[in-house]
Amino acid sequence: MSTTVIRGGLVITATEETRSDVLVDGERVVALAAHGSEPAQRWAESADRIVDAEEHYVIPGGVDAHTHMEMPFGGTFASDTFETGTRAAAWGGTTTIVDFAIQSIGRSLREGLDAWHAKADGQCAIDYGFHMILSDVDDSALKEMDALVGEGVTSFKMFMAYPGVFYSDDGRILRAMQQAASNGALPMMHAENGIAIDVLVQQALAAGRTDPRHHGRVRHPLLEAEATHRAIQLSRVAGAPLYVVHVSATEAVAEITRARDDGIAVFGETCPQYLFLTVDELARPDFEGAKFVCSTPLRPAEHQESLWRALRTDDLSVVSTDHCPFCFASQKELGRGDFSKIPNGMPGVENRVDLLHQAVVEGRISRRRWVELASTTPARMFGMHPRKGTIAPGADADVVVYDPRAEQVLSAETHHMNVDYNAYEGRRVTGRVRTVLSRGEVILDDGTYTGRAGRGRFVARGTCDYLG
Repeated sequence: MSTTVIRGGLVITATEETRSDVLVDGERVVALAAHGSEPAQRWAESADRIVDAEEHYVIPGGVDAHTHMEMPFGGTFASDTFETGTRAAAWGGTTTIVDFAIQSIGRSLREGLDAWHAKADGQCAIDYGFHMILSDVDDSALKEMDALVGEGVTSFKMFMAYPGVFYSDDGRILRAMQQAASNGALPMMHAENGIAIDVLVQQALAAGRTDPRHHGRVRHPLLEAEATHRAIQLSRVAGAPLYVVHVSATEAVAEITRARDDGIAVFGETCPQYLFLTVDELARPDFEGAKFVCSTPLRPAEHQESLWRALRTDDLSVVSTDHCPFCFASQKELGRGDFSKIPNGMPGVENRVDLLHQAVVEGRISRRRWVELASTTPARMFGMHPRKGTIAPGADADVVVYDPRAEQVLSAETHHMNVDYNAYEGRRVTGRVRTVLSRGEVILDDGTYTGRAGRGRFVARGTCDYLG
């Protein structure tokens, strides 16, 4: 096996910052030593490769725990394949994703999981795992949950939204949570009151309110908060933990904060779009607001400070992307004249690490919290730590050399996601990925991509690290 030494950088983990050299042997980190120390000098003399990290940060590769590659939605599919999406993730400093396999109504979990394995196998540039979407909870599906946990699929997502598509009623949610309580899985919830939202959608369309801006109005913050509250109470009845995805509203944050203050095992995730964009984007002229249609929707600016505060206090623990891109010119157009038919989703897998670093630059979070949110906590939350999410002996050598002073402008002209717009078009940020190692192999260096489809491996995950 070949050895690599990453020299002279500031190694940042969730718990410390040290000026250290990192020794990589094959696919794993084997040791760290103070830069300039005798062991570090000895490593450099015998290493097969030296990566110079002077004046750079050395951080664990990002873990994006919420992506939707090739996801079917509204008669089309997310425009990023596992090949293009994982390549774009690597360009942005993410070295592991967890995507969502989907159980179709009337079909087994196994059939859905096998279909997603077939999509991803031999295509991914970085390592990947799967959550399982439960669309049809019955006795058979509940039994299958146990088998999937044994195979490393240890989290199951349900929807309180999208009646007729993914929606589960409270009884089905409760049964799945009870099963998770017995097998150690982590239930995940899209918390919006879909029944009430559908009433508001139909009322808006009947009144001729068809533009994208109405997407944000019918998906009221209180309907997110109500569903979040209900999901928490169901999890308490079941004796199960709960992970609430893409939290966007102040009122929903308050429900999670209250539960955590009471010692309940509830975890919250938000996404860059809710931290950096607002509902005003949906009102862009010439149907351009359709680019920003996602669910939960973008919120008024006053909600953002609640999200940032919750990230600082750990009432929100993870920042994932919910990366689910649809091209504006050919796919978002499906909803022209009826906002409810606009494919729900936005691109972001390539921009997450940089946007969160911008929060460091602006003083919203610390450097260690940046690493914690982008890498360590999602790895721990979804049973991949300490193999992923840290730089420590024995960890996979998923390492990013990051230039904290480089400036860039986010744009569709330069991004690598397979979508014709960038949600952050024209935004100037400070910080940029320079070098990416995936399991010890340099797959990106100074603007040159050397990764390849198929080198990423499926990660069989353990159970949530935050549950005793």
